[in-house]
Amino acid sequence: MNLLEYIDKGGIIVYILIFLNIIGFTIIIWKFFTLPRKNAMVRKIKEKTLASPNENLKAQIEYEVQKLEIGLTYIKNIASVAPLLGLLGTVYGVFKAFETITAKGLGDPTLFSNGISIALITTIAGLIVAIPHHIAYNHFISQIDAIELKAKKELISK
Repeated sequence: MNLLEYIDKGGIIVYILIFLNIIGFTIIIWKFFTLPRKNAMVRKIKEKTLASPNENLKAQIEYEVQKLEIGLTYIKNIASVAPLLGLLGTVYGVFKAFETITAKGLGDPTLFSNGISIALITTIAGLIVAIPHHIAYNHFISQIDAIELKAKKELISK
């Protein structure tokens, strides 16, 4: 069986997971290109502080960190929802298998193997989507924490 046959066999749940994967990886790629500018944020805060010295420095750092976190909620939600969708497909596949057993009996095991394969395909798809999103989310959060720490160290500790 080729990949498209597996996707088609997994049904609507696999298509939803593919859609979520496209959205998530678009955000991940965007973050990989925009996030690593640690010094740019610190410079931006310094310039704003020089322009208006009455600004609260901690609030300015928090504001810039919040801007860096844009999009991460989507990545986190995809990482959380994907295995649940895979589990939903598993339950649906097992349900289909038992439905076939109920209707046609246990005489031919190939009759209910379709439901079991749906269960396995959706479980695999859910994990394939969730794992890289979870890794990316943790990576970006640690980068943002490092940026925030650097900003506080360079701007507040002086």
